[in-house]
Parts: sequence; structure tokens; C-alpha cells
Amino acid sequence: MAKITVAVDGTTYQDEVEPRMLLVQYLREKVGKTGTLIGCDTSNCGACTVLLDGASVKSCSVLAVQADGHEVTTIEGLAGINGELHPVQQAFHDKHALQCGYCTPGMIMRSVCLLNENPHPTEAEIREGLNGNLCRCTGYQNIVAAVQQAADALATAGGAR
Repeated sequence: MAKITVAVDGTTYQDEVEPRMLLVQYLREKVGKTGTLIGCDTSNCGACTVLLDGASVKSCSVLAVQADGHEVTTIEGLAGINGELHPVQQAFHDKHALQCGYCTPGMIMRSVCLLNENPHPTEAEIREGLNGNLCRCTGYQNIVAAVQQAADALATAGGAR
């Protein structure tokens, strides 16, 4: 067993984990963050995407011990303290950028990172930025429109959150 200390959505957790435990398993099973989904277990789909120190990672390809001493943000950590949706979450809702919803948490997390890296992306840059996250239900058009709306909302609000 390995002892780790990880900040998840602003709360610090100290746990003993098996050295081979994946971050996605840790988040779901130890911390209770079930919004981080397990999709393919091969890092192809992106359903398990979270932010690790602000960078998007597929948590099925990161060991929990690798997150020791770091900060993880999950889909549950995006909403404001009063429950108001993050601008990306709101845009996905407004633009109907989901169907079954399975890819949505990972797609939103990747979009947040994309907008932090590039606050004013073109449609082509959005499509390229989301390339590692798969959606099997939509044609991606509403997802792209949601990211564009979120970019506008964040610019109006004065920057990324």
C-alpha cells in the first residue's frame, strides 16, 4: 500500500491505495466522485477526463499515486459554491450538447482545459482540442457550439474559471 495526499475539488484526502490503482478508480471508489466515468479503460474515449493541476488528463491512464501532492478537479468541482453551473456546463445545457450524456463529464472537463489554454478558439481549434474525447451519439456540432458559447461567456465575465 502507498499513502497519498490529494486535493480533489478543494478538499484534501489522505488515503492508502494499492500502487496499481488508477486515478479514476480512486476518485470513484475512495473519494466518491462518481461523475468521473469509466468508458473504455484504454484511454481512447475520454469519458474519465479530469483536470490534474489544471491540465486535462484521462484518469484511466494515471495512477492514483501519481496524483500524490497534486490537485484534481472533477466535473463535480466545476459548479460554484452556490451550485451555479460553470459557463461550460451551462453552455452544454443551453446548446443541447449531449444525448446519452456518457461522454459529457469528460467532454466538459476537456473543454474547460481547452478554453484555459486558448480563450478564443476557432471552430477548427475546438474540434482539434476535443479530438481525444469521443461522443458516439452526437454529430459534435452542438458540442462545438457549446464551447463557442462558453468562450464568449468567459470572455464577457473576464476570463476562465
